[in-house]
Amino acid sequence: RLTLEEIAKGVTKEVTIERYEQCPDCAGKGTLNASDVKTCPVCHGSGQEQRVANSFFGQTVTYTTCSRCGGEGRIVTNPCRSCGGTGLVRKRVTVKVNIPAGVEDGMQLTLQGQAGGINGDLLVVIEELPHASLKREGKNLFYSKIIPVTDAILGGETEIPCLDGTYKIKVEPGTQSGTIVRLRGR
Repeated sequence: RLTLEEIAKGVTKEVTIERYEQCPDCAGKGTLNASDVKTCPVCHGSGQEQRVANSFFGQTVTYTTCSRCGGEGRIVTNPCRSCGGTGLVRKRVTVKVNIPAGVEDGMQLTLQGQAGGINGDLLVVIEELPHASLKREGKNLFYSKIIPVTDAILGGETEIPCLDGTYKIKVEPGTQSGTIVRLRGR
């Protein structure tokens, strides 16, 4: 969630997420002893079970994920107590996200390798918070101001808020309702 000021300048935000990381106790092996990892006796390490069925047309062979090892091809006989044999533990981490100037509401930033586990990508979706007085449309900001009728008829000055301060503009004599005055680069 970003303010209009943060969007205009760019900002670094911290995002706290939960992700899977390598188990520190077993170094991601799933067990403390390498001898506790055995090849699955059902799939013989392939991770798939083969089923043969006879029919009128002959034999059909289908492959499914191994029911014994869940497709891993190996079985941990003495699993690590911290990770339960998976080699991964869930951790809460804070990630710094550098958000460039000019992002828009709904834009998605991809942080490669930050999702944890097998280094998936973290997708950050930008949400623009509404500004108190300015409305954004693309790269332009709009501000509506009601001026006294005497200023519209005779001319005058009025102040306009911008992201970097307040600016005085000249109201030309005979200004009509709905007139748009442009402040370039502000």
